[in-house]
Amino acid sequence: MNQHVSVTEGDVVAKRNALVLACAQALGGASPAIVISLGGIVGSQLVDDKTFATVPVSLMQLGLATGVIPAAMLMRRLGRRSGYLIGALTGAVAASVAAAGAGGRLFWLFCIGTFMCGLYGAFVQSYRFAAADTASESFKPRAISWVMFGGLAAGIIGPQSVYWTRDLTPAAPFAASFLAQGCLALLAIAVVFQLRAPPVAAAKQVGGRPLSEIMRQPKFIASVTAALVAYGLMSFVMTAAPLAMVGCGHSIGEAALGIQWHVLAMFGPSFFTGKLIARFGKEKVTATGLLLTALAAIVGLHGLSVGHFWLALILLGIGWNFGFIGATALVTDCYRPEERVKVQAANDFLVFGSVAIASFSAGGLLNAGGWESVNWLVFPPVAVALALVAWQGLQKRAAPAAF
Repeated sequence: MNQHVSVTEGDVVAKRNALVLACAQALGGASPAIVISLGGIVGSQLVDDKTFATVPVSLMQLGLATGVIPAAMLMRRLGRRSGYLIGALTGAVAASVAAAGAGGRLFWLFCIGTFMCGLYGAFVQSYRFAAADTASESFKPRAISWVMFGGLAAGIIGPQSVYWTRDLTPAAPFAASFLAQGCLALLAIAVVFQLRAPPVAAAKQVGGRPLSEIMRQPKFIASVTAALVAYGLMSFVMTAAPLAMVGCGHSIGEAALGIQWHVLAMFGPSFFTGKLIARFGKEKVTATGLLLTALAAIVGLHGLSVGHFWLALILLGIGWNFGFIGATALVTDCYRPEERVKVQAANDFLVFGSVAIASFSAGGLLNAGGWESVNWLVFPPVAVALALVAWQGLQKRAAPAAF
């Protein structure tokens, strides 16, 4: 009876935290949406060689990958809430630097600003793990899903911020949009302050297994590979798709609308993904996400019409949602409470490192081999990840028979 009460009380706190973090995700997740929307445009205005126009966007991804381990160390020392407050403050400073670079027509300063936006993103990306910290085992997938649903709002808030502020500073194009991004980060400070995270003492527990031992677990290898493939391929194809659409004669507006549908597909299913995981299991939902990613590539290979591009991007978004949320839930099975910070940091470093590589390479690979080659490159990683997840699922089902 006492144990039941404890779980119930824990999920009351977990639900509150998940809602708080979903709101923080809506605000913090708008930051990369703004950088992705404007980074290439502003970059093209600041450099003569247009080859470097998308460097600010890629540097944001690099900043995210670089920041996950320092962010985790900071939160391990100070606790989740204090770390997230520092992260949001970093986001406000980053946006100001980017605005100064855009306004002053200083490409190097603008790049520093977008790199710092990536550092802020390193904190934001760990919101999903923070939601699971206080949740019972049964509620963890739903808590993660709730937080990811905040990304749907971010996908609306970010572009709308650009739309309403883009013309406010004619002498410094788009500088006001980055200032608006900073205001969103400041609002996130007030939201994150409501988080009821575990005490710092719990985060600083000593002991636990060495990280190398944890990372050698088959279930860790399977879950990280699935997350890496789901997120890396999504970033790779999403980055290439607008360029491919324009290259096929479609308008910039049609390409932008395709990305908008993609973002909605990425985060829209989050409201029920957790329920699907609870009903069908983490492995099955993760595998479904990987199969949808492959299906997106098949659609991309079968035509170059606007409809083909849009359908491929929608399937890619849903595949990312199922694959990434399912893989995140799988990772939470790999560590003990005292190990969670270092394992989560290792997971995110591997995942977002792959995203940074995908972002830097997408344009070059598209230019070298075309849209068809981009889609063919999807299948080998998906096959590897599917094999690992399927094998892990079989091992899990066979485990009770061993007793």
